[in-house]
Amino acid sequence: MQILLGILVAAVVGVAAHFALPQRPTRGVVLAPLIAAASGAVAWTALTWVGLGPENPLIWLAALAVPALVTVPVVAGLSAARVRSDAAERERLRL
Repeated sequence: MQILLGILVAAVVGVAAHFALPQRPTRGVVLAPLIAAASGAVAWTALTWVGLGPENPLIWLAALAVPALVTVPVVAGLSAARVRSDAAERERLRL
């Protein structure tokens, strides 16, 4: 049941990343929290399989750090790719 708290913490990290990163109009509002929640769930599950329980602070640290380390570069890369794609399409249409 604590995995839900870990996923919620990760989603909050994703919301913070969404608002902290530039080029917000190039992505949906759910993209960053979804990526963060997924990476937090994977990290939590992996650490649970290793044998760590919810009483171990490392699993909670991972619920904060892994989503931040995964979400920021992925969302920044997707936003940059969208900007390049939009610029190429505008150039192709000569707008």
